[in-house]
Amino acid sequence: MQKLLKFFWFSASVTVVGLIAMYLYGGIAALLTAALLVLLEVTLSFDNAVVNARVLKKMNALWQRRFLTWGILIAVFGTRFVLPILIVSLIVWASPWAITLLAIFDPAHYGELLHEAGYAIHAFGAAFLIMVSLKYFLDSQKKVHWIKALEEHLTLWGRIEAIEIVLTLIVIAGISFLVPLDARATVLVSGIFGVILFIVMQGITSAFSIEAKETATQSVALFAYLEVLDAAFSLDGVIGAFALTSSIPIIAVGLGIGAFFVRSLTIYMVREKTLDTLTYLEHGAHWAIFGLAASMFVSLLTEVPELVTGTIGVIFVLAAYWSSVRLQKR
Repeated sequence: MQKLLKFFWFSASVTVVGLIAMYLYGGIAALLTAALLVLLEVTLSFDNAVVNARVLKKMNALWQRRFLTWGILIAVFGTRFVLPILIVSLIVWASPWAITLLAIFDPAHYGELLHEAGYAIHAFGAAFLIMVSLKYFLDSQKKVHWIKALEEHLTLWGRIEAIEIVLTLIVIAGISFLVPLDARATVLVSGIFGVILFIVMQGITSAFSIEAKETATQSVALFAYLEVLDAAFSLDGVIGAFALTSSIPIIAVGLGIGAFFVRSLTIYMVREKTLDTLTYLEHGAHWAIFGLAASMFVSLLTEVPELVTGTIGVIFVLAAYWSSVRLQKR
């Protein structure tokens, strides 16, 4: 219990303060809505914490702390407020300032515009996340397998150079023919941009890990990669939040508290070396990412409830945890 308090006391304090603020702001209804948003964010992003931990352990202690401080400011303000505004402004060809004013003073209309931008948001997020999962499973050097029969075959496919890029582009092209005609270009461009951004971030982090003499330089690149990864994870949650409420303060507090918990969980797993002891947890997280990417692709064609998306991730992670514990006992 003391170990958990050491890592989660700050997140717990933020939760208490935030929920009290929501009660004073809008009564019991605002408090309950914010609590639901916290649950939504943590459920959707638990697999994100596992993947973050794998990257974070390569960073030095200073940048690990900055991930929890600077990173949370970027996550709450940048990813969950500024980024959707920029996307909406690009889709409707309006200035970011005008969209910001709309988000503050007419959040209901802003929520409608955000949903209209769903094709771009889901195509980008799905393309980036499926690249994350495929890069992991198609690694020909990968030796440990959880779902053995499937993962062993995937590593064989991984011997083909850039196969994950080809597969992702095929999926994006296929989906683009199934969406309404006026959304095809948006899906194609957004999906391709998601693939390009992943390639660029991977290239930068790989270059620094090979060439950098100081771990601080490498940590900067990894920090940037983690923030981009968090953005891809959170986009679906931001859209889903407007299905519960159009109040920007409630959304900011609910998703912000969830982001705090996810980052605290990431630090906990790094310091306690969870990924070293729970062998298959990382596998489960990447299957959960694949499930999230698939649900985002499907949402381009039909509505997918947030409960379904979150449940897929939780099932994979819990199953991987159970398998890891069984392996330890053996």
